[in-house]
Amino acid sequence: MMTNAAWLLMIPAAAAAGWLLGRRGGEIKSGNQVMRLSNTYFRGLNYLLNEQQDKAIEIFLQIAEVDKDTIETQFALGHLFRRRGEVDRAIRMHQSLVAKHGLSEDQKTRAVLALGEDYMRAGLLDRAETLLNDLVEMGVFKPQALRHLISITQAERDWYKAIEYAQKYEEVGGESMTKIIAHFYCELADQARSKGENKEARKLIADAYTADNQSVRAGMLEAQIELSEGDDAGAIRAFERVVRHDYEYLPEVLPALLASYKRNGETTRARSFLLEMTEHYAGVSPLLALSELIEKEEGVPAAYTFLAKQLQQRPSVRGEAALIDLSLSENHGDPQEALRTIKNITDLLVVHTPGYRCQRCGFSARAHHWQCPSCKNWGTIKPLLTSAS
Repeated sequence: MMTNAAWLLMIPAAAAAGWLLGRRGGEIKSGNQVMRLSNTYFRGLNYLLNEQQDKAIEIFLQIAEVDKDTIETQFALGHLFRRRGEVDRAIRMHQSLVAKHGLSEDQKTRAVLALGEDYMRAGLLDRAETLLNDLVEMGVFKPQALRHLISITQAERDWYKAIEYAQKYEEVGGESMTKIIAHFYCELADQARSKGENKEARKLIADAYTADNQSVRAGMLEAQIELSEGDDAGAIRAFERVVRHDYEYLPEVLPALLASYKRNGETTRARSFLLEMTEHYAGVSPLLALSELIEKEEGVPAAYTFLAKQLQQRPSVRGEAALIDLSLSENHGDPQEALRTIKNITDLLVVHTPGYRCQRCGFSARAHHWQCPSCKNWGTIKPLLTSAS
């Protein structure tokens, strides 16, 4: 089944075909014949608008059979075939257009681009790459061709070619490809690292940083290499740089980072970094790690006091579980006070937990709405199990 976006893309092509049909028909056909073809065309367009692709294809085939020079109709048919998954028919249609005499240069190159897209859809990537490279060398449809070439080389995991095409696309397309190029260099660095070629991997990581000096992935690869070579100080620097580039990656690197701090005997630096993270990262991970350090250095009461105070500001189920563990410790004081603290945090969690969610778009709310404020659908917001039970 063709998606709405797919069949909508066909309407301009079909409309162009109809306009050309009427224009050319007035030049070479009788009025009655033009009228019949125009009526047939509009029937096909109506089928297309109503998502009846089978009938639309049948009509457009009739038009193409009657008037062999309706190039736009043949383009529309080729696109329809490809969208429907009938790639062999699309290939034949576009091959016939490429071989057709009398086409303008623009029509010929459009046919080559369409045929390249057919080959991509069919998995014939070598053929597609050859055609698309021809278009790039000719300087026509260059951005589209380069986009496709980037996709092909990614599928083939030919990262050097992917970098080359991405750099060319950046020049002609006016769109920054720095982050994508950095990922391509990281793919190469990861390959080198897996082979034990750390020197080459470091060079490729440097290339990734040159492309995108905020690359999180490059930093994580760098840290992995430092760890493999037993350099915890280097790993700490790389991990900290990763998190400062993107705080949301903190949970991903925190276990390895804490282990490096421990092996390197840098408890003070660890506490300082985790305190910094509590100001920038909304989650509970740095709080829990910090409370564990406080427990080891200052004891359970200090860790309990710190965590309880923090959880009043940012209640969390994981944090509450850690607080309960601390309260159950033999070294902790008044159990009644501990229970009151935990009850307060539980109340905060209930207040902050949404009671309703839209079944269509996932919008969360604390009050019920008959119409979803986000996707505007009616009757889709329902109570969550936790609040309804």
